[in-house]
Amino acid sequence: MSEWRVIPMAGVHNFRDYGGYTLVGGGRLKRGMLWRSGQHNGATDDDLDKVAAVGLASVFDLRTSKERALYPCRRPDGYAGEVHFSADPDRPKFAPHIEAARGFAGARDAGFIHEMMSDTYTRIAFRPELLAMTRGHAKALSEGKGPSLINCMAGKDRTGVAVAAIQLAAGVHRDDVMADYLLTNTAGDSEARIRKGMETVRGVNGDISDEAARAIMGVEPEYLEAAFAAIDERHGSIDAWLAEALGLDEAARDQLRAAIAEG
Repeated sequence: MSEWRVIPMAGVHNFRDYGGYTLVGGGRLKRGMLWRSGQHNGATDDDLDKVAAVGLASVFDLRTSKERALYPCRRPDGYAGEVHFSADPDRPKFAPHIEAARGFAGARDAGFIHEMMSDTYTRIAFRPELLAMTRGHAKALSEGKGPSLINCMAGKDRTGVAVAAIQLAAGVHRDDVMADYLLTNTAGDSEARIRKGMETVRGVNGDISDEAARAIMGVEPEYLEAAFAAIDERHGSIDAWLAEALGLDEAARDQLRAAIAEG
């Protein structure tokens, strides 16, 4: 993992640059333009200084209104960028990893969690509110409005699929898309991220084993692969999904690439 990619913070986890990757056909994504993270409710003043230094022109918050009410994000003093909030889905009301854990006994093991999360990913790429926010993120980037952040609660599932869409649309190789997705497991202080996430999981789900809670807070290759497989089944290909579900046809992808790539 490149040291420049992750900005270590005390109260904001998984804050990292998802640019810099080589593009198929030449060039690479710009650095300092494309950001992803978990929620900012626990941001310290020092964290906010680091966020301010990034110079975000826009933020796309993928969380539901219930999540936002429970965990309101802090912003840097004087922040004047646009903040876009996701519409609420019919269900679920919580983050995918929280919903996947609901309703089972704490004795469930990590294998069960992996099965539940893989199943969740077969639907996540078709959620209307997530697609709408990803379209908005792509539009802001294409219009050259400046650095943009996309985040959810943990910055791994909804954010992971949205980031994968932008990267794939720009021409990042699928192997690099997967590598960036898996950085959630090691970016920054992973133990602090897991502890904070476990508090949230237990607050919603009650008793749950450490093994299960840790599994919930991680990502696995099979999760994103499950999303890709579902996309292929419904749309025929990733390119068709980008065009049909996200409005990122060839012309729109060329515009996006021109705005966020270099070389």
